[in-house]
Amino acid sequence: MLQLLRAGAQAWLRPTGCRGLNALAEEAVQPLEKPEPLASAGPQAPVLRKCEPPVPAHRRPVQAWVESLRSYEQERMGLADLHPDVFSTAPRLDILHQVAIWQKNFKRISYAKTKTRAEVRGGGRKPWPQKGSGRARHGSIRSPIWRGGGVAHGPRGPTSYYYMLPMKVRVQGLKVALTFKLAQDDLHIVDSLELPTEDPQYLMDLARYRRWGDSVLLVDLAHEDMPQNVMAATSQLKTFNLVPAVGLNVHSMLKHQTLVLTLQTVAFLEEKLLWHDSRYTPLYPFRLPYCDFP
Repeated sequence: MLQLLRAGAQAWLRPTGCRGLNALAEEAVQPLEKPEPLASAGPQAPVLRKCEPPVPAHRRPVQAWVESLRSYEQERMGLADLHPDVFSTAPRLDILHQVAIWQKNFKRISYAKTKTRAEVRGGGRKPWPQKGSGRARHGSIRSPIWRGGGVAHGPRGPTSYYYMLPMKVRVQGLKVALTFKLAQDDLHIVDSLELPTEDPQYLMDLARYRRWGDSVLLVDLAHEDMPQNVMAATSQLKTFNLVPAVGLNVHSMLKHQTLVLTLQTVAFLEEKLLWHDSRYTPLYPFRLPYCDFP
């Protein structure tokens, strides 16, 4: 500490021509020179798609490569801008779990049924008198405590497990699933689903060449717009499924390892999913008859 104070005093008592503390401070205040921009290594990839819905000012679009299924070499044709509110949302695992469990159970019907003591055959009379025999009192041999008797509190099917999640939760589940697929590099965007041949072996070799995994879900805008070659190829493969955009769901995305979307499907999903963020919620339920007067 004494050495530091001694050095500071010597610098303060230096003549004017010497570089003292004031000169050092002025040099520190001077702005640094702007570094020259580095030359790009090569030409930038073209952006084949822009986000049509408006993007919030505090966020930026997410970019993904656009591929082609026409050959093995056309793996990267350009870039596509994806809306951050659909493909880069908060990773809500709880919502994803809720939607997956709901989709599994809301159509479930259990047909398990057991017979009560009234439905089991026999046991109409009292097995022995109430008193005098020394044995425990019973009124029927089909009581639940008897072997061969009825079942108490057993399942009484058919039982429906139907329940409905709010629309906001279901929409958020789709967004979270798309976000996870893109973050894990399991979401691929193609210009179209056109294949050079309808041979299913070509589709399997293409997936193996691009490391898509064993199961692939191909999504197009509508069933009528799907090419004949890809429909013929996927019809002979168990792990390659083809669905329209309106049928995309959380269970199918989690079940398949790779998700392949067309550019038209991306635009359709962004339009439909973003509409729910600002949609009108009626104060009067639509299921009830509407009237103008209260």
